[in-house]
Amino acid sequence: MLFSAVFFVSVTAGWTAAQTDAPKTPADGHTIHVVAPHLVNGKVMGPYHHYCKVLSPEPVIECLIYASTDPGARLEQIEYIIAKSITRNGSVTLADWNKNWHDHKQEISTGRVQVLDLPPDEAKKVAELISTTDGIIFHLWSDDEKVPSGRVVIPQSVGHVNLTESELKNGAKESANVSKK
Repeated sequence: MLFSAVFFVSVTAGWTAAQTDAPKTPADGHTIHVVAPHLVNGKVMGPYHHYCKVLSPEPVIECLIYASTDPGARLEQIEYIIAKSITRNGSVTLADWNKNWHDHKQEISTGRVQVLDLPPDEAKKVAELISTTDGIIFHLWSDDEKVPSGRVVIPQSVGHVNLTESELKNGAKESANVSKK
């Protein structure tokens, strides 16, 4: 037991030291910190800590989601945040959108979403950008499981509102108009 503890500490310390000189990886850059609760299997859970990075300017954003800010917290969810001009232009059916996706403008308006670790004016800009997007969350590992089960659950935003066909199409136009400003 003592050997495994010493081995873990040694490997961890060596890995941490190596990280300072390590080449950039796809995991780098998840520095936008957002907190929001999610509806998982019909139960409000969280708030979850989202660490996000912008992948492309439409925007397309990915978030690594944890139950806490503890450096040892395990990855529980991934969210893809995608411009309404993409999700609402025929890429996602109305049935799939209503079942799996959520509107960030609607979610932000509930007051449940907070952008952290930025000055208020920068946090406001982040929230404004995210309000032009839709999100889909993949829940991979529940905190009550010792190991991942292999079941992927699609959580929802708390207060999710289903869209009509015209709202889905109008959202694409609204997002396109905002991104041109």
